[in-house]
Amino acid sequence: ELEANLWTAADKLRVDSGLKASEYSTPILGLIFLRFASIRYNKVKKEIAAEIQAQKKSRLQQKEHEIAIMKCGFYLPKEAEYDYLLHLPEKEDIAKAIKKAMEQIEYYKPELKDSLPKDEYFKLYTKDDRSLPKTLLKTFKDIPEDATGDVFGKVYEYFLGEFALAEGQGGGAFYTPTSVVKLMVEIIEPYKGTIYDPACGSGGMFVQSSDFVDRKREELHDDDTKDLMVYGGEKDSETVKLARMNLAVNGLRGQVVQANAYYEDPFDSYEKFDYVMANPPFNVDEVNYDR
Repeated sequence: ELEANLWTAADKLRVDSGLKASEYSTPILGLIFLRFASIRYNKVKKEIAAEIQAQKKSRLQQKEHEIAIMKCGFYLPKEAEYDYLLHLPEKEDIAKAIKKAMEQIEYYKPELKDSLPKDEYFKLYTKDDRSLPKTLLKTFKDIPEDATGDVFGKVYEYFLGEFALAEGQGGGAFYTPTSVVKLMVEIIEPYKGTIYDPACGSGGMFVQSSDFVDRKREELHDDDTKDLMVYGGEKDSETVKLARMNLAVNGLRGQVVQANAYYEDPFDSYEKFDYVMANPPFNVDEVNYDR
């Protein structure tokens, strides 16, 4: 159903915007990020309100955004909530409202700085028609509240596959099948500590690791906060942004940087991590071995 909605959205962009096929994924993924962020935030809203109430009698009163980050990993001001944007009147500047929402999320979560799409939404306006951002918001409003897992990675792969983009598999990028990632996670069991993926793509390895931790905690009746920090390197700057969004909506803590793992070691990683889980691009032939 989500794939059908994505195709509908892509059709709208093809017909109604001036975007090239290679530019479709960015504004769409931004809205899917907002939808998933809202789903995650809605689940902890009552907990945040209860904590604010409980702290009223305390001298150590935390600010709402501090409590939200502690409970959820990010803070979603009202103007950044999906339903707020969805129900803005048609006459409003929707692209401007979406940009403001993205800026607010980045402000309260610096790890996302410069990772969320903003000005891309103004490109959805044409001289005669400004309805496209609103149409896309309506398209993704029905993503179910119980959707979980590496949907971001799947959506990105879908776009690469459907539009055969230069940066897709034909351009040397390769996405490890989910079944293989799950097997790797089950073998190394990254329950607590630090995990590194030097060629992390959109962060699918981390999301599967997080799912494993959730299951393990349930088995062990372990109520401690997740003690897993993830670190990734990724060569493509757009995919780095995607991985950062993926970490945020899945409640993962860590850092993803732009780096070519063949030649760079941004984390000085020798003997530094508890786990390394990776499927490096072995299929690349033109590696400079001297470097």
